[in-house]
Amino acid sequence: MVNETVQVVTIAGSDSGGGAGLQADLKTFQARDTFGMSIIVALTAQNTKGVQDVFPVSTDFVTEQFNSLADDMKIRAAKTGMLGDEEHIKNVAANIKRVDFGYFVVDPVMVAKGGYKLLDPSASKALIEHLIPLADVITPNIPEAEAILDRNITTSMDMIEAAQALQNYGCKNVIIKGGHGKGNQSIDYVLLADGTHFWMSSPRVDTERTHGTGDTFSACITAELAKGADMTTAIKTAKAFIQGAIAQGIQVGHGHGPTNHWATLSEEVEYHDDMEFEL
Repeated sequence: MVNETVQVVTIAGSDSGGGAGLQADLKTFQARDTFGMSIIVALTAQNTKGVQDVFPVSTDFVTEQFNSLADDMKIRAAKTGMLGDEEHIKNVAANIKRVDFGYFVVDPVMVAKGGYKLLDPSASKALIEHLIPLADVITPNIPEAEAILDRNITTSMDMIEAAQALQNYGCKNVIIKGGHGKGNQSIDYVLLADGTHFWMSSPRVDTERTHGTGDTFSACITAELAKGADMTTAIKTAKAFIQGAIAQGIQVGHGHGPTNHWATLSEEVEYHDDMEFEL
């Protein structure tokens, strides 16, 4: 019976405000019936108004956290969040190759909701060379995909081409999230490892309570994969979970508030084979 409970880990920064980062990941893991653990890469002084300061954890200590968990736990899926810089990206990539943490989900966190840069712009090359090739799935939003690929994404075709470019870097499955668009629908593009693809759309919610949406979405995918869901089912469940977490909002803080991790899965998500639109 030892280690039979489904276990997952987030490799990310801490959000002292509790809405994003490893706190959002752990809340999502719990909501999705998995036992969550954390490897802390950085500490932040942060609230719904923004990030006031960041304190990186030494890479030696990050490695010790990997060692500690690998020595005792049976982790079935891992995800990244804020990694901060090239040094930490290389360190996390080296450790992921060394241990067996199951599925690997990469959320390439770059900028906080308030605009604070959480990834050194010079680190995109390290992300491409060291982390993306290890990923079972990567979940950038449009600004993150634009930064990684150094291109503009303004149409549905741009999203398709961006996903293909990321897949060419070695990632198996790619999700380009369209939450930063302007239309009435929030539309995401999914490109799977076997070349099949689909779109996910849901009504855009008029709210500022969206802090930690990317963390929550990717954490849900991580939990579902760990429980044995196939990639398509895990992605669709995560879309329904984050839509519910946004639409069934809570009131915390004075700025970009957090999503609701108690929310139920939304039934408003639709799936499409083809879509054409301007963002």
